[in-house]
Amino acid sequence: MTTVASIKRLGFFTRLLDRTDAAERYRLATAQIAQAERCGFDSAWIAQHHFHEGEGGLPAPFVFLAQAAARTSRIRLGTGIVTLPLELPIRVAEDAAVLDLVSEGRLEVGVGPGGNLTAFTAFGLDSNDRHALFDRHLDMLRTAWSGGVLPGGDRLYPAAPTLADRIWQATFSVEGARRAGAAGDGLMLSRTQPRPPSTPRASLADIQNPMLDAYFEALPRGRAPRILASRTVFVADDRQEAMRLAEVGLSRLRHRLAATGDFSSGSLVGDLIAAMDVHIGTPEEVIASLQADTTLRRATDLTMQVHSIDPPHPYILRSIELFAAEVAPALGWTPEVTTGARQVA
Repeated sequence: MTTVASIKRLGFFTRLLDRTDAAERYRLATAQIAQAERCGFDSAWIAQHHFHEGEGGLPAPFVFLAQAAARTSRIRLGTGIVTLPLELPIRVAEDAAVLDLVSEGRLEVGVGPGGNLTAFTAFGLDSNDRHALFDRHLDMLRTAWSGGVLPGGDRLYPAAPTLADRIWQATFSVEGARRAGAAGDGLMLSRTQPRPPSTPRASLADIQNPMLDAYFEALPRGRAPRILASRTVFVADDRQEAMRLAEVGLSRLRHRLAATGDFSSGSLVGDLIAAMDVHIGTPEEVIASLQADTTLRRATDLTMQVHSIDPPHPYILRSIELFAAEVAPALGWTPEVTTGARQVA
C-alpha cells in the first residue's frame, strides 16, 4: 500500500451555507477564508451549486473567488467543484485564466460531473449525458490551457499554460479515481459518501482506500500524487457546546437518516454524526477521530469543512483557529510561512 507520511497541506472548504441571505453569506465566507489565511492554511475551497439555497449558496465560483483573491494575498483558492457538464468549457477556461492572473497564480480547479441532477433540465441538458459531457468538456479545457488550437483555429487568450497541471477531479468511484490518476490530475475525496447496499456499515476509509489504490496504480511514473481528502470537522473549546450546535445543524438532515431506518445508537445526533462521518469535539477528541481515518495517512491535503453542522459564524472562525493551531500539527502538518503565492505541487 502506497502511503504519504503526513498531511502536507491544509485546506478550508466552505459551501456558503451560513443561515442568512446571499449577500451576507458571501461576506461571511470571505471573512472565513481570510481567517484561514491568517491561521496559516494553504488553501481555501468553495463549492458550486445551482438553484437550491439549502444545498449550497454559490452558482458563480469564479466571480466569488475573484473577491476572495482581492481580500487575501497568499492562500490558494480552489473550486470544489465546478459542475463542468453545465458549463461552456471555453468560458471556464477563460474565466479561470483571468482569475489565475489577478490572483497571482493561486487558482486550483476542481471539476466533476455534478450531483444535482434537476439542474440539468434548467440548462436544457439531459442528466444522463453528464459523464459524456464531463469528459468532452475536460478535454477541451486541457486543450485550451495547454495552448492547443481550438475549433475554428483560435487559441486561448490570455494564455494559461500551467492551469492544466492544477486540475483536480472529484469522484465517488474507483473507476473515477483511476481516470484522475491516469490523467495525472489531483483526486478529490468527499467528506462522506453513500455506502454500498452490500456493506452498509463500511467506514469511509473502507470505501476510499480502494479508490486511492486505483489512483496510485494509474498515476504516471514520476507524477507526484495530489490527494485532497475533505472531512467534516468542527473543533470547539467545549464538547457540550459542540454537541449542542451539532444537534441544531445535523437535525436539518434527520430526513436522510430516517430514510435509512438506522437509529442504532438511540441518539439522533449520535446517529447523524456517524452517518455523516463527522469529526467533532475538543481538539484532543478531533485529533483522535481523524487519526483513526486511515485514508488520511495517504492524502497530501486535508480540507476541513463545517458542513453539515453549519454552526454560527463566530464558531466557524474559532474552529478554523483551533484546527490550525492544535489539530493539524498533530497530523503532521507544518505551516509554511511565505510572503508570496505558491503552487500546490
